[in-house]
Amino acid sequence: MKTPRPNLSDMALAAGVPGAAGHTAPLAAPSRLLVKVCGMRDAVALAEVAALGPDFLGFIFAPKSPRFVGEALAPELVRALPPSIWKVGVFVNETTENMLAIAKRFGLAAVQLHGQETSAQCEELSEAGLLVMKAFSVGQAVDFVALLPYVPYCDFFLFDTKGAAPGGNGAIFDWNLLSGYNLPVPYFLAGGLGLEHAAELAVLRLPGLVGVDLNSGFETAPGVKDAGRLAQMLTQLHLSAPVL
Repeated sequence: MKTPRPNLSDMALAAGVPGAAGHTAPLAAPSRLLVKVCGMRDAVALAEVAALGPDFLGFIFAPKSPRFVGEALAPELVRALPPSIWKVGVFVNETTENMLAIAKRFGLAAVQLHGQETSAQCEELSEAGLLVMKAFSVGQAVDFVALLPYVPYCDFFLFDTKGAAPGGNGAIFDWNLLSGYNLPVPYFLAGGLGLEHAAELAVLRLPGLVGVDLNSGFETAPGVKDAGRLAQMLTQLHLSAPVL
């Protein structure tokens, strides 16, 4: 039985993004950036951030992460989030079986893979009915050829800054490295994004860019998000974006 999925096409259309996996041509720029807030593990902050209406909320199920959900959040709290918000489980080199079990327990509609997962595993998760986001670390260059096997099975890519940890390193990378992107899978920018980047991000036009992933730059402690700063970020991103 497939996991029930929100309507990606409707959400994407509202943001000016044409759909999910299966594109055959590079995507046009969206009218606004989709927003994913990742690393949620505090119940009070979760309620406050959810009230802001981000497009995605991410929950980390990697035990080595300081934002590991563990027993911090009851599955019922995650399942009760508004259906308009995509609930994303973030995993690092986890088995498909365990990911599907956690997705069912927490009512997740999507998985973000932040390790060395293969395209075959992406296919398994997609066939199970989950939206698939595959993360790739960026250092001094991006190997677009290495992404090709993942194209048929991923709804989104996510480009994060290469560092000591699989994610959450709190630093940005050179976004111009993506200026030559020509694949049909839309992607999110991640890595050290903060309120100071809002104006630049709102007008940033890179091929394939459709969203931003916000995490450590909006925390008062690991996994505890500052809803006030996030509200400012969402306002600036949405109001500063040009009408296309």
